[in-house]
Amino acid sequence: MSKTVAQLLVRERTMLTPHHALITLFSDTMPVCSAGQFLNVLVPDSPRTFLRRPISIHDYAPDGTLRLLVHDVGDGTHRLCRLQPDDTLDCLLPLGRPFSMPATPGDVLLVGGGVGVAPLLFLGKELARSGCAVTFILGGKTEADILRREAFEQVGRVGLTTEDGSAGTRGFVTHHPAMCQPYDRIYTCGPKPMMQAVAKVAHQTGTPCEASLENMMACGLGACLCCVEKTTSGNRCACTDGPVFDTKELLW
Repeated sequence: MSKTVAQLLVRERTMLTPHHALITLFSDTMPVCSAGQFLNVLVPDSPRTFLRRPISIHDYAPDGTLRLLVHDVGDGTHRLCRLQPDDTLDCLLPLGRPFSMPATPGDVLLVGGGVGVAPLLFLGKELARSGCAVTFILGGKTEADILRREAFEQVGRVGLTTEDGSAGTRGFVTHHPAMCQPYDRIYTCGPKPMMQAVAKVAHQTGTPCEASLENMMACGLGACLCCVEKTTSGNRCACTDGPVFDTKELLW
């Protein structure tokens, strides 16, 4: 799939929490993107940020609209969370291998934790359009960590887990009753221990499972090798061979 360097217009920036921003971008020449892919963003006016920042595609529409869910955790993401309408972002996209779609419609489970829920909204919409019955499990430490619940509820059934019990089931995503139901496929993104736990459940039931890794990525093109992941077929770059992998390939 061809990659494009594009100047994307900031249409809107909404702070969902003090540390999470929803950024809506637009271009009338926006390239076609698939769920699970990401873009590399050149952070504007940030002399301390030398490398582009990889950000998952949270939502996408063929009319040229693309949305990012950004967690303010450092200088680069802090600048991105302070963007204003009519600003522009220099972006390299689309990057990475996307999630795979089932050959036939079925029951699918999408499990995300924290800001790892970001690529799952776009994925859920693609799966729903293909005729799949979509169930989400969204996890966080507290209710404040559950991001864009209403948007997910417009796509499929939503189950919640929080470590403090402030919303949904108390505990981790694997403690939610929906994890015990049969599915044709499972997809997950979030902290590595969470994805490992989801993959373990999938393997025990023989359910195909894909995970979107959140390895440190610098170039996004497979040149710097800082995002290498050990797999059954050797070392592979998460930015080009992933970020989506069949969990059976991962040496976790």
